[in-house]
Amino acid sequence: MNDDHADDALLICRVLGGQPDAQRAVTHGLDSEAMHFTAWTGATSVEVSVPFDEPVHERPQLRLAVVRLHDRACDAAGLPRRAH
Repeated sequence: MNDDHADDALLICRVLGGQPDAQRAVTHGLDSEAMHFTAWTGATSVEVSVPFDEPVHERPQLRLAVVRLHDRACDAAGLPRRAH
């Protein structure tokens, strides 16, 4: 996700992760409950966890959970969703 979706990670952190001033974000993990990021504002970093809509118990559910996070972030920011 970091190379191909850096802008998506940043949007999720800004909008859903409570880091509106973040300038950069990288994904560093996932678990059944949330996606985990490190976000930076200047030289300051903060760990950010953004919960999924519902727990993920199977690998095929993971992509859908991440897409839903992105869609929620787009909706909250007033941005158009994109085809996935």
